[in-house]
Amino acid sequence: MTPPDSESPPDSTGPLDRQTLQLLERQLASDPLVATTALDPDSYEPRLLSASLEQDRYPKSIAAARVDIRWFTTADFTFHYIEDHDDGDQWECRWDRHPNTHNSRLHFHQPPTATQVTDLDLPSLHPLEVYSTVLTAIEQRLEKVWSE
Repeated sequence: MTPPDSESPPDSTGPLDRQTLQLLERQLASDPLVATTALDPDSYEPRLLSASLEQDRYPKSIAAARVDIRWFTTADFTFHYIEDHDDGDQWECRWDRHPNTHNSRLHFHQPPTATQVTDLDLPSLHPLEVYSTVLTAIEQRLEKVWSE
């Protein structure tokens, strides 16, 4: 894992951080909300970590839900949460840290389309802390979809 460099942020995300993706994969694999995990294309040179979420935790109107994760050696990341609804719509949001021209390096793409973006403040940029923030938000989303 590479600690974030807050004093001189790089202009690019750099290469993917295989060790951090493998750490997050192990964490997801032990989470009761997660059905399956996959490193794409493989665990030796992963470019994407994807976790399919347990379908029985969702109302029948949500056909599938998953989280796609990328983590870079610069401590930049993307956690993309996506619900596929049975009417063909998607509900999605994304926690990002990367260089861009639309917001601060650390930002959040708001649901339901992930098109509106706001700056984000997290208590820590440690991968497990970011993971915890995202999974907590997904659990809150689950509570909301069941109450609607």
